[in-house]
Amino acid sequence: MTSFAWDTLDDRAVAMTRALAADAVQKVGNGHPGTAMSLAPCAYLIFQKHLRHDPSDPNWRGRDRFVLSVGHSSLTLYLQLFLSGYPLSLDDLKSFRTAHSQTPAHPEFGHTQGVETTTGPLGQGIANAVGFAMAAKYQSATINSEKFADLIDPTIYCLAGDGCLQEGVSAEASSLAGHLKLDNLILIYDDNKISIDGATKLSFSESVSDRYKSYGWNVIEVPKKSDGDLDVNSLDSAIAQAKKRNGKPTLIRMETTIAWPAPNAQNTEKAHGSALGEAEVAATKEILGLNPNEHFQIDQDALDKARQVANRGAEMHQTWNQRLDLWKSQEPESFAMFDHFSSSLDLEKVLATLPTWELGKKVATRKASGAVLNALVPTTQLLLGGSADLSESNGTLISKAGSFSSENYAGRNVHFGIREHAMGAILNGLALFGLRPYGGTFLVFSDYMRGAVRLSALMNLPVTYVWTHDSIGLGEDGPTHQPIEHLSALRLIPNFAIIRPADANETVAAWYETLRRGCPSGLALSRQDLPVVVEAKTALSGVSKGAYLIQSVANPKIVLLATGSEVSMALEACAELAKLKIEANVVSMPCTSWFDEQPEQYRQQILPFGVPVIAIEAGATALWYKYVGSSGCVIGIDQFGASAAPDVLAEDLGFTVDAIIKAAKELA
Repeated sequence: MTSFAWDTLDDRAVAMTRALAADAVQKVGNGHPGTAMSLAPCAYLIFQKHLRHDPSDPNWRGRDRFVLSVGHSSLTLYLQLFLSGYPLSLDDLKSFRTAHSQTPAHPEFGHTQGVETTTGPLGQGIANAVGFAMAAKYQSATINSEKFADLIDPTIYCLAGDGCLQEGVSAEASSLAGHLKLDNLILIYDDNKISIDGATKLSFSESVSDRYKSYGWNVIEVPKKSDGDLDVNSLDSAIAQAKKRNGKPTLIRMETTIAWPAPNAQNTEKAHGSALGEAEVAATKEILGLNPNEHFQIDQDALDKARQVANRGAEMHQTWNQRLDLWKSQEPESFAMFDHFSSSLDLEKVLATLPTWELGKKVATRKASGAVLNALVPTTQLLLGGSADLSESNGTLISKAGSFSSENYAGRNVHFGIREHAMGAILNGLALFGLRPYGGTFLVFSDYMRGAVRLSALMNLPVTYVWTHDSIGLGEDGPTHQPIEHLSALRLIPNFAIIRPADANETVAAWYETLRRGCPSGLALSRQDLPVVVEAKTALSGVSKGAYLIQSVANPKIVLLATGSEVSMALEACAELAKLKIEANVVSMPCTSWFDEQPEQYRQQILPFGVPVIAIEAGATALWYKYVGSSGCVIGIDQFGASAAPDVLAEDLGFTVDAIIKAAKELA
């Protein structure tokens, strides 16, 4: 793995890979053949000569990580998984981009073994890789074993294209990676100068190398050969140099020719996202020395050689296991910490640590969340997170835990800087590495990170987003900072839980339930103080069901359904309605998706058929009609706010207890 060795069988394996890429796209009639063809020698070099991996155990903890940020070139990864002996067959390649196949258009984590993360939206993979690198540094520093450090010191390889480098998320993440001196990260930039619209010079003329040097990265240039093909020897030297860890992440700017060596399609935008055509595929195979009339041709000798990487991986894995046993016997304390990073949360310990608040006390839920985090962090090393430059405001600052930095990778406070999108994608990388990460910003800025949030949900990762300043209650900062449509928009993301707690005790319960479920979630928290309106035990039980009765009568005439800061308003209105002989139930619904999971009998108990429902939330109204039906109404906000004191703004927008009472009198 340390010296470069490349022979005719390697050349034949690469030729076979290029032809398989062309065939797979041609068979289905759509896809991205050009990049997979030009990247074939690069990916083969990494998987065969450099990557520490064991195809028989894709989840081996001692493995390196390979991230294909240029996700549309998924064949680049699938073909190497096939060649290396992962559970991916030739038939899987033949079913590329078809229903129920193991080879979907873009790599999907949890769907295809050997895929480390779901990529597709360009640039996400780069930020995921930064998260991998950060997680590896954090675990190594926390375990703190000099003798066995190599067992937990993976190299993170990320393969990206022009599109990835143009997306803003990659710039945010790369800037942070340079600042943090993540020298375990190697980003290989496929500079083929072609995108969908044509030559990248139409819109992209900067010096990427100079940009990355300014970020604090080591930069290595690998020009292509005179015939247009990738210079594998130079790339091997560049990777070997990058693996030496000189205190900086490394960018390898690698020149290639898209669709090489297709005689007519190479170096054209048509090769980016379209099948080459039967004639062009056949002509390409002739140049590669393959039978132009044979589809999905396998060179058995070349395949057999490529499959030997599985033997090398198994040997490395066995040696790793032997040293792991030695570590356990010689350094039991540090080994116990290593073992902790592969364990699940101790929920009993978590539950015993949670703070509680007395009824009537006034606490902003963002502050309650901060108290929960500070109580939880000492119980486990799995929790790691921070904020996009708002740690004090978001309540994500952990006292006496230090800052995660190049001087202290064991620090627990990650300073993401004002990089919301990268923060979300980095959190996904941290979670994929086995941590339980969290990250905070204002709820209104969740729009900046929505692409990463959606991928958290798609991959079902245990990422917790801490979104504070959740309504017009933040007041004077004005409409640019007052989220109106955000709660509804985030609730539309499948497999994503938005929890808007009513008080401090519901906030505790929200954190506990999120950790218990290990689900992707977002906490929407108040800037302003809110009265504690529910006992801690009641909150734990109720929040787990998504909605529950916080106040009830035998025969209600109306149901007041509220979330977050509006629950206390509903309780006030309920008390006033009682004086008018209008008996009401008050329901707190911190999480609509968890409520929707409950049995129909429970849902009918909370929202009984035939009883009018008034939904109350300081945000967009549309989604609430699902719960109030045609007989109820929604008190919400379907316009932008304004810069004013919270009470003045609420009055101007008709968001008051009197408004609730008026609506109840009309419906009861």
